[in-house]
Amino acid sequence: MSNLDGEPAVAVCGGTAGVPGAPVRELLPSKEVMLGPGRPVRRLLPTFGRRMVGAWCFLDHYGPDDISGDAGMQVAPHPHTGLQTVSWLHAGDVLHRDSLGSLATVRPGELGLMTAGRGISHSEESPVPHRPVLHGAQLWVALPDGSRGTAPAFAHHTDLPVVTAPGAEVTVFLGEFDGALSPGEVFSPLLGADAALASGARARLPLEPDFEYAALTMSGDVRVDGDPAPVGRLLYLGCGRDGLRVEADSDARLILLGGVPFEEKIVMFWNFVGRTGAEIEGYRNAWAAEDALFGAVHGYAGPRIPAPPLPGLPLKPRGRTR
Repeated sequence: MSNLDGEPAVAVCGGTAGVPGAPVRELLPSKEVMLGPGRPVRRLLPTFGRRMVGAWCFLDHYGPDDISGDAGMQVAPHPHTGLQTVSWLHAGDVLHRDSLGSLATVRPGELGLMTAGRGISHSEESPVPHRPVLHGAQLWVALPDGSRGTAPAFAHHTDLPVVTAPGAEVTVFLGEFDGALSPGEVFSPLLGADAALASGARARLPLEPDFEYAALTMSGDVRVDGDPAPVGRLLYLGCGRDGLRVEADSDARLILLGGVPFEEKIVMFWNFVGRTGAEIEGYRNAWAAEDALFGAVHGYAGPRIPAPPLPGLPLKPRGRTR
């Protein structure tokens, strides 16, 4: 998924100075942005006060939206570098095309994982016909410096491991949780898991003390570590936990993100992750010039997304918090 903001902000992320070494509970603000005309989404990373959780550097929560009478998601071809994109659905379906020639329809409970590496372009759209409701999350993972020049790739995993506990089923879509390992390739220690909680569930999720964590309630009435976790808000939990209490007063879904704090400082602009402003400027200009770096997406019925203008200020990597 693209950052469709016509004037995207520069996000400077990474470094461990802003990572608390002990458990915290910070309910982070969200920002409404538009994923095309009339399609608002909640941007949760990067946000004011917190730019990353482990290597997770971008999180949009969208829906549930009634798309029975319209075209649904329509994200035209756009580029990425230096990251992985993760498509995760609770309802609906998304048709992925990319410049490698990949064509896949991602459905609820399936992992669509694209590794941009040194450069790729892709599009995402609701297929025709499509299901009437669209609800999901789009996430990005920053690649460490030694891996960000890797060859681009796309994988579609339909069989993911599930860990069960009384009142809870946890699908591990990326990384490892309680001994269950996702088939998705990762380049740093991290976790992406989706917990389906039954009404009345009282569960303890095992955690890694050296990871930092955050939780997003996708639906339902949930408390995390004793505090309400409202739908569409990211609850940052810090480090130093070996377990996490979750409680549900209705059927609910909760995404848990974690990872070893990302030590490198990075620059994010539009759909690019780099290390310097000069790199970002080069990526942006290459896309504007239709350079072969990003290839071409075939089959999408419409023009590609134009490159936005660069900001007037220098692009510099800074800390992971504002």
